[in-house]
Amino acid sequence: NPVTLSVVLTSLALGTIFTVSSSHWFLAWMGLEINTLAIIPIMTQHKHPRAIEASTKYFLTQAAASALLLFSSLNNAWLTGEWSIMDLTNPLSCATMTVAICMKLGLAPFHFWLPEVLQGINLTTGLILSTWQKLAPMAILYQIAPTLNTPLLLALGLVSTLVGGWGGLNQTQLRKIMAFSSIAHLGWMVSILPFSPQLMILNLTIYLIMTSTMFLMLKTISSTKISSLATSWSKTPTTTALSLLTLLSLGGLPPLSGFMPKWFILQELTNQNTTILATTLALSALLSLFFYLRLTYI
Repeated sequence: NPVTLSVVLTSLALGTIFTVSSSHWFLAWMGLEINTLAIIPIMTQHKHPRAIEASTKYFLTQAAASALLLFSSLNNAWLTGEWSIMDLTNPLSCATMTVAICMKLGLAPFHFWLPEVLQGINLTTGLILSTWQKLAPMAILYQIAPTLNTPLLLALGLVSTLVGGWGGLNQTQLRKIMAFSSIAHLGWMVSILPFSPQLMILNLTIYLIMTSTMFLMLKTISSTKISSLATSWSKTPTTTALSLLTLLSLGGLPPLSGFMPKWFILQELTNQNTTILATTLALSALLSLFFYLRLTYI
């Protein structure tokens, strides 16, 4: 129904705008809830058991994360008397808030829902889930970055990049590969957030552009598996070539644009005397690049 679809899409947009523009924890939580409830009908529009299962997993995970976020903000307001997003000062609230937002984004070790959910939905909904749905939690992270626990964030970022690299190695489903790619990219963003939020925004922008391009190309050539991507070369050579270039850019291969944020992040981490973290991140990027190159060769 066009009316229902327009209401759902408007709610999806409004939820994100609410969260991005709010300075009050309750309004931010409300925006995240609207966002979650709006995408469920889009995920279940195709009455398939996999889609229903994916939407159930998504709803339960997001509801748990929202409850934790509300608990964290309530705890902070109880102790400090402040509901402002910028006044998150209680250490327990900072830790629980970090966990809640990482669960919403799908960062490791709270990532288990993301590949399963992406695999159960179609490419258009997967595009929304991988791009638009990341904006609201990332906006909250950006605002509270100065007050967050830096060692916790760095640990989550490091684990996410490693999991994103290892997890994609043995996959044959393109949607699962894109899910692990998303986990790895989010790990890079979270790793640089305590030191340079501007670099996180740069990385997020390039990630959104490349992921959108990849999903739209996969939708154009109707490809969800590696085998169907391999046979699409004879039918749509230009689109397939561009999709392979986008994959390499996602992997961070120079001189493509995906290399730029990784280079800047490694440079900034080295300047901050976190050379071991920078080295591990660079090595984890090789894991991701391996399965992107494997797709390109096929």
